[in-house]
Amino acid sequence: MTLTMREAHRHADRILELVRAGVQPQANDPVAQSWSRCLNEYRLDPARPCEPSFVARVELEERRARRADVIACARYEMTTLYQQLADPEAAVVLTDTDGVIVHMVSSPEFAAEAGPLGLRVGGTWSEAAMGTNGMGTCLAAGGPVSVRKEDHFFNEFTQLTCSAVPVYDPSGQIAAVLDVTSRSSLMQQHLLVLLGMTARMIENRLIDTRYGNAHPLHFHSRPEFVYTLHEGKLAVGDDGRILAANRSALFQLGLQSMDDIRARRIEDFFQTSLEDMLQRSNASSFHPVVTYRANAALRFFAVARRPALDAKAPVLAGPGVSVPAVEAPPLPTPAARPAARAAVAATRQAASATFIDARLVASLDTARRVIARQTPVLLCGETGSGKEVFARAVHEASPHAGGAFVAVNCASLPETLIESELFGYRAGAFTGAQRTGRRGKILQADGGTLFLDEIADMPLELQARLLRVLDERQVTPLGTEETHPVDFQLISASHQHLPTRVREGKFREDLYYRLAGIELNLPPLRERHDKRELIQAVLASEAGGAASLAADAERLLMEHAWPGNIRQLRHVLRSAAALADGRPITREHLPSLLHALASTPVLAAPKAAAPVTPAPAVPEDLPVKLNPIQANERQVLLQLLEQHRWNVSNVAKALDVSRNTLYRKLHKLHIEVSHPE
Repeated sequence: MTLTMREAHRHADRILELVRAGVQPQANDPVAQSWSRCLNEYRLDPARPCEPSFVARVELEERRARRADVIACARYEMTTLYQQLADPEAAVVLTDTDGVIVHMVSSPEFAAEAGPLGLRVGGTWSEAAMGTNGMGTCLAAGGPVSVRKEDHFFNEFTQLTCSAVPVYDPSGQIAAVLDVTSRSSLMQQHLLVLLGMTARMIENRLIDTRYGNAHPLHFHSRPEFVYTLHEGKLAVGDDGRILAANRSALFQLGLQSMDDIRARRIEDFFQTSLEDMLQRSNASSFHPVVTYRANAALRFFAVARRPALDAKAPVLAGPGVSVPAVEAPPLPTPAARPAARAAVAATRQAASATFIDARLVASLDTARRVIARQTPVLLCGETGSGKEVFARAVHEASPHAGGAFVAVNCASLPETLIESELFGYRAGAFTGAQRTGRRGKILQADGGTLFLDEIADMPLELQARLLRVLDERQVTPLGTEETHPVDFQLISASHQHLPTRVREGKFREDLYYRLAGIELNLPPLRERHDKRELIQAVLASEAGGAASLAADAERLLMEHAWPGNIRQLRHVLRSAAALADGRPITREHLPSLLHALASTPVLAAPKAAAPVTPAPAVPEDLPVKLNPIQANERQVLLQLLEQHRWNVSNVAKALDVSRNTLYRKLHKLHIEVSHPE
């Protein structure tokens, strides 16, 4: 008997023992309940191989046609979620109510590996066919579920982890299941949160699509949550009758199902009429206005808008109606001055010329889409990779482009000053305070964008204050009890892995979820496909168009690994332009790169000449093959480490990069050093 067969039998014996031992499945244990169903209802045998099941092509097309509006609303959100996960061994999957996969987003490599298991479009993942799994068990249980590796009923799927949530249509019925299947079992709770958020966005899009000729009404008990994922959303007919509602609306109104709200009038729930709400919303430039429950027990902030489609278009309320996706009406934006609009257009054009790399173009497009819905953006990337430049481009494409772009580097400010810099203070709030007081960065960003760079370095106690500001949309300067309402777009950035910081207890988990509305990874300079164009652009900005590159210099610039990324490139080209003094830049004007190429540390010249020890050759037993550039970089780093007696902090200072960046580089080049606790 092979090892695989023995493992399969052990897995089957475990399931049979737990289910047939008479242990009653707990009500909160969907996996135990699923095992029981698989054995007792479906009569499945965990010891037998599970053969994947697929529907015929004609049937698949019919199923996709019946769910065309759901698929259309889910496509963009699924792609965004996949980009946010940044896991090449993961797939974002959408199934119909029978567990048949109707849409999937994954890497070609993972799709090829998982396809034979049935994880492809057309595969059937109902619990009755495939045993305990994320998609099928979510349908059977009617709620979110995580199925980790050995939780699967069949041994074939124990290398996978599935997390799934239901997606509801405007009638309150399950329309589809959204699932993430991967080889990793880490951070499943985080994944369920992301899946739930994505499902709610799909549901809101579905309301916009099926009720495009209805009046959308947005409300929440707190004004800052209107136009966010947490808002209650209603689709209202011309006669004031409610046609559809999202789950948040039902929850806030204390209702259990769509049957409790469908066909009832606005006046039954609020002290207002549709026409009154439309007039008041228009008068307030579509900022939330106060309204009350019909019994005056609760206060809400609401906005009503005109239909997105022509009033003559029929209401598409049927669950199986196939219609093209309709984008939600644009959110209210500050009145844009002509100069501001021109600046936005110019910046967009400049950004298009700067960001030529396909990955950056896609990330910028994603950021522009989500920023229009006031979704926070988290940028990840190495130090010096251009996160602030990217953030400025996003700001100029946002509804807050007419406001200020306020950047705060949380790592460069002393802990004693971060609080006063962010929140401001009144006159005499503390010793050394300015006599006139000071407006904090958050107030300065009101109406614009607040960019928090190196957010991972913010002290824990200030993280709590920042979270409160983001939740309440109010800021209280130091030394005063006065609160000021603020409205700003938040973009944050970090070169550190925030989930790791969360696990280490150095970053608040709730703040991480608040910041990571969408998480985008910016590639380092060495991996960018537009490196040549970027070099020319940086040179033009540093030399004012008065410098040019000789062929040998350009070749050297293209081949360098750039551990300091764009910041290092800018410093190198600034020095080269000064040395060239109007002449074409050659290799001789790039001394630091020549030193690196010759495996000489980029340091000040030693006081006494000393023989240079040859750099060690690349070991043949490395787990991966290094290219010539990586091999040369490895040699340079090894010699730097030797010269500094393997003091990583001193090497990082010599290269003008952070220690964390250097540690990642050493790990990538398979140089083993002890990492600090």
